[in-house]
Amino acid sequence: MRYHPSSKEVKRANAELVKAETGGMQVPDTAQKKPSSLTVGRGTIEPLRTVVVMPAYNAAKTLETTLAKIPPGVVDTIILVDDGSRDGTAALAVSLDLVVISHPHNAGYGANQKTCYIEALRDGADVIVMLHPDGQYDPAILDDMVEVIRSGRADVVLGSRFLNRGGARAGGMPWWKRIANRFLTGYENRVLGLGLTEYHTGYRAYSRAFLTTVPFLRNSNDFVFDTQILTQAASFKFKVAEVPVTTKYFEDASSVNFRVSLIYGLKTVWTVNRYVLHRLGLRSRRYSR
Repeated sequence: MRYHPSSKEVKRANAELVKAETGGMQVPDTAQKKPSSLTVGRGTIEPLRTVVVMPAYNAAKTLETTLAKIPPGVVDTIILVDDGSRDGTAALAVSLDLVVISHPHNAGYGANQKTCYIEALRDGADVIVMLHPDGQYDPAILDDMVEVIRSGRADVVLGSRFLNRGGARAGGMPWWKRIANRFLTGYENRVLGLGLTEYHTGYRAYSRAFLTTVPFLRNSNDFVFDTQILTQAASFKFKVAEVPVTTKYFEDASSVNFRVSLIYGLKTVWTVNRYVLHRLGLRSRRYSR
């Protein structure tokens, strides 16, 4: 039987996690949790608890096929956060016995990630992997990403579409997105010094230590959250690694249009410049505990 906590219970649980793990940051009481017993356990192979989080919006057409491609024996729990979908994504996820959190309204991609990570930490995750449920990123490399954190080589792992030459083009990324990605990544490398092939992938893994150190709840509720959390990685001196990933662009895959991409690019440049100002003495709470 599924348990539906009251709003007071959710608020109290969030407050307890925030106090214990995130240095007093506040989490809005916007989620209803439907826990389940689903695990894809690793047995005694590896003691670190791995949780996959799926930020979902209108992903009913692709959810099942994406789940089917997750390698067996890697993941302990899968948490899907539905950000006000209108296509029955949440109901489908419940029927698949996932852990489901439903936002009462669409709050944005960054807000969705915040709920994902808070719930993963509450679940006791040591490694948290964000996998989009739209099937654009290949779930087959999930264990490669986890292994980087498991081995202690890095606390942040990005699935890069540019690590293998020609990978982004082969996956169907539009030419203007490839150009914008390369431009922004070059600028970010010059400022942040992380030496990455891509900063703008949606396929990411984080260690528990990273998410309980950086104040990610202070980040934006929109797409630029992804840039902000990497500037936090640089500010807090966390190691960032990459593994190659193949992608595919198709009709049902989530993809922002040119206008949204342009706004995202401008916000990315401002985020990096704001990081520079922080380093020069104009302090920002985003880079402070």
